[in-house]
Amino acid sequence: MIALENNAKMILTDSGGVQKEAYIAKVPCITLRDETEWNETVKTGWNVLTGAHEEKILKNIKKFPKSKNHPDFLGKGDAHKKIARIIKKFLR
Repeated sequence: MIALENNAKMILTDSGGVQKEAYIAKVPCITLRDETEWNETVKTGWNVLTGAHEEKILKNIKKFPKSKNHPDFLGKGDAHKKIARIIKKFLR
């Protein structure tokens, strides 16, 4: 699933987890819900809420607003390195 998301041009979903993964992969996301637990992704312009409204969905598929702003509010993706370092110290 992650490989598909990483290689997608756009993601349409109703999943909170997939919204987050789309943001991390820097893939525009259309969320087929009226609200999200990931408001930051909407505020930064990487996620658009459309609900189940066909017109909104089609409009955003055709003309998704491009955002250059991509803050790392979810982290930098290096937690695994920190965890490995801690485990290595613990095992010594």
